Amino acid sequence: MKISYKKLWKMLIDKNMTRRDLRHMTGISTTSIAKMGKGENMQTDVLLRICKVLKCDVTEIMEIEYSESDNRQ
Repeated sequence: MKISYKKLWKMLIDKNMTRRDLRHMTGISTTSIAKMGKGENMQTDVLLRICKVLKCDVTEIMEIEYSESDNRQ
C-alpha cells in the first residue's frame, strides 16, 4: 500500500491554484511538496496546515492505494 495525494492535486486544479501557491499559503517547504509529489509519508501537522488553508478534511486530500499484493482484511 502507498499514500496518494492525487486528490490534493486535483483540488488545486479545481481551485485554480499551483503547488507554489499552496506552499506560500501554508508555509510548508518545497521539500514537503516534493515528497507529496512522490507519494511519501507526511507529518500530520503539514497535512493539517493544508486542510486549514483549503478548508477541507484530510480524507479530501489523500488516500491509501492498495496493491494486489497487500493483505487487506
